[in-house]
Amino acid sequence: MQALTQRVKQVDRKPMTLLERIYLWNIVKGMFITFMHIFKKKPTIRYPEQKRQFSSVFRGLHVLNRDEEGRERCTACGLCAVACPAEAITMEAAERLDSEEHLYREEKYAAKYEINMLRCIFCGLCEEACPKDAIYLSETFAPANFSRKGFIYDKSDLLIPNVKTESADFAKAKGL
Repeated sequence: MQALTQRVKQVDRKPMTLLERIYLWNIVKGMFITFMHIFKKKPTIRYPEQKRQFSSVFRGLHVLNRDEEGRERCTACGLCAVACPAEAITMEAAERLDSEEHLYREEKYAAKYEINMLRCIFCGLCEEACPKDAIYLSETFAPANFSRKGFIYDKSDLLIPNVKTESADFAKAKGL
C-alpha cells in the first residue's frame, strides 16, 4: 500500500522497561507539575471584597441616555432595532404633546422600548447605529435571574436617572 504523504512513521513496539510498567516516572512528572502550580499567582479573585477589572472595550448592560437638561435623547428612529442582528430590540414611537417638552428632546419619542437580553449578543451595533447617542452599553454586567420575564428590560429599567431630580441615583448609575 502506498502512503499519501511522506509523514509515515513506523511504530516502535519494543517491550516496556520496569519504570514504564509501574508508571513511576509519569507520577513523578505529574507531582512536579502540581508542585510548581503552588508558587504561581492564583487566577481567582475574592468576589465581594475584590472587584474584577474589565477591559476598556467591555460591553455590558444597555442604558438609555438623557441630555444635559434631563430629557430623553431617544427619538424612536428605529435604527438600533434595525442594526441589531439578534432582533432583540423592539420599540413603538409616539408624538410628544406640548406639555411634555421638558420630558422629551424631539417631537417623536419612544413610548415603548424593550430589549430582550436573552437574545442580545452584546455586539454594540445598536450603540453605533444611534444618531443621537441615546443608547450605550455600560460597564455593568447582566445579573442572573430566575425567570424569562426578568431578562426583558423595558424603558423604565434602561433609562438612566434624571440628573436634575435624582442626582444621587444618577451618580450611582454613572459609577461616580
